[in-house]
Amino acid sequence: MIEWIGYIASIVIAISMLMSSLLKLRWINLFGAALFSAYGFIIGAIPVGLLNGFIVAIDVYYLTKMYSKKEYFKVLEVRADNKYLLEFLNYYNDDILRYFPEFNYKPEINKLSFFILRNMSVAGIVLARELNSEELIIGLDYTISEYRDFKVGKYVYKENAKYFTNRGYKTLFSKMHNKTHINYLQKMGFKLNKSGDMLKKELY
Repeated sequence: MIEWIGYIASIVIAISMLMSSLLKLRWINLFGAALFSAYGFIIGAIPVGLLNGFIVAIDVYYLTKMYSKKEYFKVLEVRADNKYLLEFLNYYNDDILRYFPEFNYKPEINKLSFFILRNMSVAGIVLARELNSEELIIGLDYTISEYRDFKVGKYVYKENAKYFTNRGYKTLFSKMHNKTHINYLQKMGFKLNKSGDMLKKELY
């Protein structure tokens, strides 16, 4: 039973190394190191226990910094035929299709196109088309893997909702692509519409 603690700790730490998100890496590594530290003390391997206890402390330190750090976010609106936009969609095409398998960019129907800057780095993109003058359908809300910690979405849909309301939009709609996407949208305040085929968010 004690050996299994060591095996599980090793597996968890190995999994943490596979995370593209630094936040996820820190959390999973913290859990694995805590298990390894406990394992080391249980079997009397004090150096193993102390070393992994030190790793736990490092993870806690950086997680605290990550959660308390004041970050800069900004919406950078671009034209639907912007060359960088087209290159961005082409570069991340395979990953986009993993989460939005039906995505097919049609610039002629796109009403809003904007990048989300996070500390002046491009963290994601949002593309939307109009249902009418007060309603938008979000065709793509994609964040690159390094920034998938909900902060980008929180900025777009909660902290900077005025970006949409200043343009006269009162309701946002989004199709449901998979469980991960649905969970994300619900965290951002979207709820199932009456017909049950889309999620919507009231901005007023």
